[in-house]
Amino acid sequence: MYGCKKEVHVPFEELYTWHDLKVSASAYNSVAAQTNSNPHITAFGDSLKPGLRYIAVSRDLYRKGLKRDTPVKIKGFDSIYFVKDRMHPRWRNKIDIYMGTDVKAARKWGRKKVLISYGILKPLDSIKK
Repeated sequence: MYGCKKEVHVPFEELYTWHDLKVSASAYNSVAAQTNSNPHITAFGDSLKPGLRYIAVSRDLYRKGLKRDTPVKIKGFDSIYFVKDRMHPRWRNKIDIYMGTDVKAARKWGRKKVLISYGILKPLDSIKK
């Protein structure tokens, strides 16, 4: 038999080296008043739709490794979020959590200091199988 290799499944979280960081967090919505003329498209060109687990990051965090599609765990949230947007250069050490079109939920969230863990992909040869 050829082509019959045993398939190995590595848990998603084990593919990354996780780094903790304390940041300021607020929330944003895909509405014209909070973004530019096309509120459903991120700075990277991704489409925003309510229900997606996306965040925007300040540019200093982007330079630290929170690049597009980086997985992020936010303490107090059950899901993993993904970096899909970048913020205006005036912001530092800050994330914005995407909350669809629910402006009330975003206002209720307000601004907080939160602990996040972001994943940097491990080299493939270092992943234990």
